[in-house]
Amino acid sequence: MFKFGFGGNKIKESLTRTRNSVFGQITSLLGGGDITPDLWDDLEALLIQADVGVETTTELLDTVRERVSREGVTKAIEAQRILKEEMVKLLEGDIPSQVEKPRLLTVILVVGVNGSGKTTTIAKLAKLYQQQGRHVVLAAADTFRAAAIDQLKIWGERAGVPVIAHQPNADPGAVVFDAIKSAQARKADMVIIDTAGRLHTKFNLMKELEKLRGIARKQVHAAPHETLLVLDATTGQNAVSQAKHFKEAVEITGVVLTKLDGTAKGGVVFAIGKTLGVPVRFVGVGEKVDDLMPFEAQAFVDGLFAA
Repeated sequence: MFKFGFGGNKIKESLTRTRNSVFGQITSLLGGGDITPDLWDDLEALLIQADVGVETTTELLDTVRERVSREGVTKAIEAQRILKEEMVKLLEGDIPSQVEKPRLLTVILVVGVNGSGKTTTIAKLAKLYQQQGRHVVLAAADTFRAAAIDQLKIWGERAGVPVIAHQPNADPGAVVFDAIKSAQARKADMVIIDTAGRLHTKFNLMKELEKLRGIARKQVHAAPHETLLVLDATTGQNAVSQAKHFKEAVEITGVVLTKLDGTAKGGVVFAIGKTLGVPVRFVGVGEKVDDLMPFEAQAFVDGLFAA
């Protein structure tokens, strides 16, 4: 796994809006005094306001209240400790990353709607993996948008990685095929594939993504080894709807949450974790090529409740 650490100060800064708008109120609510019936009602309202989602909030508070009762807790500050522990559990998915397994070539498929930050995220991923000593090739398989191809080329240059691209409206499968062949010829050990964010119908999107998976699998055993869904944190519950849509279309193994520094509703991370049942792998905390960080649940929750 990554050895960079999560950068506690950076994640704390990226959560400033969320902390100032809602989680600061939760910290105050649970900062002292005895637990009262009103406390639970107020906490529920604040969590929903933070975009944790009704279903996730209900399940989370049921678990917290059960522990409070079972452990004989009477003080609000102890309820805060239990809440944080249960939040961390919610975010720790049980799907291990396959990227670190030794193999000649690792293939990562990246999906998400247009505007989620998918293309820039791919370049940032490439930079991160380069820093781990990986040799990366990018595949511009979102051929339906000329802007996406050009954008990936520009970001590829910034990250210092080659981009395999065809003309606009070319067959995305051919791009994937050529990118894998190019990576093998270059003795690269990782291919990261950009994909279309929107096709005419949901059925077409599913068929296109499955086609790309099939082409990758024919060239490299068990590929793609990771399928990452990129979601924009600023869209709140819309991101949860997108997550459900893509989960039906393709086998998601992890989430990348972008623009975390631009939202006051970072609680959506919990709703996404509950909806998908897969871990958040990375978070975007800025616009620069190195502003993508490996996600650590404990650091994230601590950042929400930081003073």
